[in-house]
Amino acid sequence: MMNLPLNSWLLFDNAATHAAHAELVSRRPDGSIERRTYAEFSRRAHQLMGALDHLGIPPGATVATLAWNSAVHLEAYFAVPCSGRVLHTLNLRLSPEELAYIIEDAGDVCILADADLLPLLEAALEHVSRQPQVIVLSMAVPATTIDGVLAYEPLIAQMPTSYPRLDIDENAPMGLCYTSGTTGRPKGVVYTHRSTFLHALAVTSHAAMSIGPGDCVLPQVPMFHANAWGMPYAATSVGAKQVFFAGALEASSFVDLLIAERVTVTAAVPTVWIALADELTRRGEPLSDLRHIVCGGAQPPGSLIERYATEFHIPIIQAWGLTETSPLASMAWPQHRMRSWSTEEIFERARTQAGLPLPGVEVSIRDGEGHELPADGESMGDLCVRGPWIIDHYLHHEGEDAFTEDGWFKTGDVAVASDDGYFVITDRTKDLIKSGGEWISSVDMEAGVMELDGVIEAAVIAVPDPKWQERPLVCVVTAPGNELDAETVRAHLLEKGFATWQLPERVEQIDEVPKTSVGKFDKKALRSRFT
Repeated sequence: MMNLPLNSWLLFDNAATHAAHAELVSRRPDGSIERRTYAEFSRRAHQLMGALDHLGIPPGATVATLAWNSAVHLEAYFAVPCSGRVLHTLNLRLSPEELAYIIEDAGDVCILADADLLPLLEAALEHVSRQPQVIVLSMAVPATTIDGVLAYEPLIAQMPTSYPRLDIDENAPMGLCYTSGTTGRPKGVVYTHRSTFLHALAVTSHAAMSIGPGDCVLPQVPMFHANAWGMPYAATSVGAKQVFFAGALEASSFVDLLIAERVTVTAAVPTVWIALADELTRRGEPLSDLRHIVCGGAQPPGSLIERYATEFHIPIIQAWGLTETSPLASMAWPQHRMRSWSTEEIFERARTQAGLPLPGVEVSIRDGEGHELPADGESMGDLCVRGPWIIDHYLHHEGEDAFTEDGWFKTGDVAVASDDGYFVITDRTKDLIKSGGEWISSVDMEAGVMELDGVIEAAVIAVPDPKWQERPLVCVVTAPGNELDAETVRAHLLEKGFATWQLPERVEQIDEVPKTSVGKFDKKALRSRFT
């Protein structure tokens, strides 16, 4: 067999050649719509490759983006690695100080930024020792305090529309993304050409997101975080139509886009689908083209899965992964043997499972001594993974304690494996509640509380207790006009099978569960507030 390097060119070339007329649709933050074809996209990406050469950006250098989801951002997704450089996607929701640390740590020599994000970049660069070359993704350079800024459109316009295909080692660095830093400083995760290609191939499969040439894909997950779950690379590799939504989520505009562009596969964190549900009900208009929703970042409430299935006839498929796993590692698809199961049984499975590991990803659940636990549906331990798109080490070799002696990555999740092949995330290690020497899963309790009528969001944290060491505290967000007391929550959880000693004494109603920069519940902020 041919030993062809698995690099970014294999992902990039197919769409321009075999899906030249397929569309890339970008909804900008101001609501305007921009359309171009893969043929146009390919020419512009080639021009960006030439522009990076023209600016003297050296091979192997780290080129960052500070940008919304868009087709222009997609040009950088391919032009940077295809020209032998490393793409570093910067999180636009970070503070200037956090951005400055990451820019310094990554050694970014060039940053491509959307015009409306220049003020954030200006503030960040005040804390950076060496200013990178900045290119603003627009026709002209707006007023800015940053020296030497170039405008993207006139820069690439003068470049050839064809760039020589480089022979890039498949094990060379291709991308860089930083962890969200929920404990300590963010750490850099380096993706290789090989790992990105194999991950994209897996994402297209029906074991994962099931993306093919006939699909229209809308990743509402941000392109700045873990490659938008790999969807842009996967969709481009098969020539699928892509739709990008930039700016703050507006339920009405988002639904408009799903309908108008006939989206078939979309992905986002649970809070997005919670926000959209009422808008879909209000309209009463079916999303007849939408085949399935991929939901990750946190466990979606069972009531939400059930609502989408029964009211909107759209399955929500739970995904699991981390920045360190590229990120997709498992999907909770039902198996064929479940086709005869009742709706209730399917919903119960969907509520509890993290899913089936994707082909190529291996899972090991271990006790505190590192011994593998049996897949008996009861033994709870540390979730460890390995595979061709799983991290081997962090940038600068930080966080070496995140790996086992035999080379597996310790995810920080606690899980249980069942004898039918599925595994279940019971909690994050740091979020487990140890009460009287026994463990309580905050994830399970959250899922139970979110089944109550009128509950929009629920987060459970541990609070200190002089007698039991820790006790669960339930923080809930309710719909307007709904009140929830501790007795109602306790009675409901008792019905759901929780033991009396596990039931929470405190329930706090809050306006909103704080979120991290990538949309996950920020329990660190809640612990700071309530403990």
